Order: sequence, then C-alpha cells, then structure tokens
Amino acid sequence: MHQITRRGALGAAAASTLAARSHAQPRDNTIRIGVLADFSGPYRDTSGPTSFAAVQQAIEDLGLAQRGINVEVVQGDHLNRPDAALALARRWIDTQGVDMICEVNNSAVALAVANLVREKDKIQLASGAASSALTGAQCSTHTIQWTYDTWVFANVVGGAAVRAGGDSWYFITADYAFGHQLERDTGQFVTRAGGRMLGAARYPFPGTTDFSSFLVQAQASRAKVIGLAMAAADTQNCVKQAHEFGLTRRGQKLAGMIMFVQDIKSIGLEAAQGMLLSEVFYHDLNDRTRGLASRILRRTPTNMPGQEHAGTYSCAIHYLKAVAEVGVARAKASGIEVINVMKRMPTDDDAFGPGRVREDGRKIHPAYLFEVKSPAESRREWDYYKLVSTVGMEEAFRPLNEGGCPLIRT
Repeated sequence: MHQITRRGALGAAAASTLAARSHAQPRDNTIRIGVLADFSGPYRDTSGPTSFAAVQQAIEDLGLAQRGINVEVVQGDHLNRPDAALALARRWIDTQGVDMICEVNNSAVALAVANLVREKDKIQLASGAASSALTGAQCSTHTIQWTYDTWVFANVVGGAAVRAGGDSWYFITADYAFGHQLERDTGQFVTRAGGRMLGAARYPFPGTTDFSSFLVQAQASRAKVIGLAMAAADTQNCVKQAHEFGLTRRGQKLAGMIMFVQDIKSIGLEAAQGMLLSEVFYHDLNDRTRGLASRILRRTPTNMPGQEHAGTYSCAIHYLKAVAEVGVARAKASGIEVINVMKRMPTDDDAFGPGRVREDGRKIHPAYLFEVKSPAESRREWDYYKLVSTVGMEEAFRPLNEGGCPLIRT
C-alpha cells in the first residue's frame, strides 16, 4: 500500500490551493495540476513547498480566474520512491482528474511517471528531474523536461570553466553510476575545451562523511579545479572539509557539478567562496528574476526560490497558456494536443526569458556559470553569486541529433 507523509497526505487529500477558481462554473471545467515532489526528505528546500508556491504564483500571474478558467493544484510527496510515486500519480489521474503532473525531482520517478502519462494521454512536465535520458533514449511524447539536466551542467561547468582559465581538473567522485556519469560527461567537455584531466579519487557511496583522504589526493594533483561529482549532503560536507584543509586558499577552485542556492546557504559563504557552479536561474540575475523571486518569496518567506522552483513556475505558465489556447475541454480530453501546442508556441516568462520546447521534449533557455561570492562581497541574505559567463540556449543543451530520442526523424 502506498505510504505518504502526513504533510503530503493532507496536501493531496485536501486538493490544497484552489488558486484560480470560479465557483459559478462546473467542476468538469477545471484543470487540475499535481505537484509531485519531495515534501519531507533531503530535497524539501530545493523542491516541495516552494515549488507548490511557484505553481500558485503562475496561476495568479496569468489571471486565469478573470478569464473563466478554473485551476486546482494538489500536492503529493513521492518519498523518492518510484513505486510510491507511481501509485499516487495513478490515483490522481484515475480518481481526481489530474491533467498535468509537474516537478518530479527524482529521475527514476520521472521515468516511471512518463510511461503512465503516455498511457493515460496526460502530461508530465519534469521540472526537477536531471537525467538526460528523459530527452534521450527514453524520451516520451507526453513528457517535457523543463529546467536542466546532467548534460547542461557538465557542459557549462566543464567547458565554460576551462574557457575562464580552469584548464586542469581532478575529480572527487561518488563511486556509483551517477558519480561516474558526471565525471565522464564533465571530463569530455573539459578536454573538448582544451583542458586536461589529471585524475580522480572515488569515495564509497553511500556512507562517506570523511573526505580528508580524497581532498589530500586532490590537493597533491595541483589541478586548478577540483570537480565534485556528487550531490546534496556529500557536496556540502566535502566543501566544508576542503575549507578546513585550506585547499582553496592555496589557489585551487572547487567546481560543483550539481548545486543549488540552498546548498550554498547550508555550506556558508566562508567555506563556499570561490566555488564554480552552474545554474539556469538565479533570483538576482535581472529585473524579471528579481520580480518573480519576490512574488514567490511572499508565499515561502524562509526559502528563496531557486532554479527548480523557477522551472516549475515556468512550465506551469507555458502549460496554462497552451490550455487557454485550445480550451479547457479539449485540454482535458487530449494531453498530446496540449503538448503539441506547447512545442509550437515559443516560451517567455520571468524565470528564463525567451526559449522554446524542442521536438525531443527538451525545454531550452540560457545557462550560467557562477562563482560564489566571499562574505565581504555579499550584501544581504541569499546574495551568493557573481556571474562568470552566459551560455546561450542553443549551445547550453545537448544537440537535438545527439540524444538518441526516437521521436526525432533522422
């Protein structure tokens, strides 16, 4: 039987947030969105409640209630388990009439849900899943991967960092498939940009908390950049220990392969300063991102919206624009019709600016290489990044003909 946290159960059962609802219209004229995310686990801050708030904000920004379009939003905790997530998604679709599922910040969950929404002619907008397989060999007619993937991070952090002067690399890598893939992909971009790979230290995963021996090896390599092919708590622990070792004070830079602004808050600027990382959104990037962040922050005042939350806002905005074009009745009857409109219409929103959805289901927009500020450079809470370089949307993501997506005619 599917288990769910009390918070997730309350959210799902209550169909929480009737964000743009006109009571004068019948219930079958209502679009329903399910935010399937981590509401209680290790990715709660980068996912969960703030992503839910981002969908609420998208509905409010479009003014759908005034246009006679009803939208309900439900939330559910996938518990980082594909079986639990699939059971919940199926129940949403079969008994609650959910038309679109978004967020899904777990690649295994996203791949499982992709099959379900294709079978049911519904839609998945994977604004939190990172596996590039979602637009590669396992691409789907009914899924769009919205925000980022492992390929774009490897491209931007590896290639752009070399062009910025970091031309010799050593990796500290989680010793399992995810870490190996990050190391391999990033290494390809490093060498393609003219850099050198000097080696790697692979640590046992899971269970490693002491990174001292691996940091000693990285320091001895004399590489200009130490690539961290890991994520979440491992990255945070490794960066803090690197600071204690004085590694960055000796001129070496740390590069985080998958990082979020919430990670920097947890690590602290004293330890994280000088790190290189890539994100596709930063709240203080321009006037549009600042405006969006301030609107969402009113709903979640303790957590600044990050790139995953921005992606969830962006995908909800574009989906609802497509619904408005085809009409609620047709949108509920045919998910693939809405997907086709989403691919045809250019995207433009306060999260990413102009962009588009490709035939393989990859949403593209610019990506950025950032360096973490020092404490002296930071002027306020969440003022963490300075921009090093921008990679245009056509260059940031994997070329259409290289992913192996069977939807692409060769």
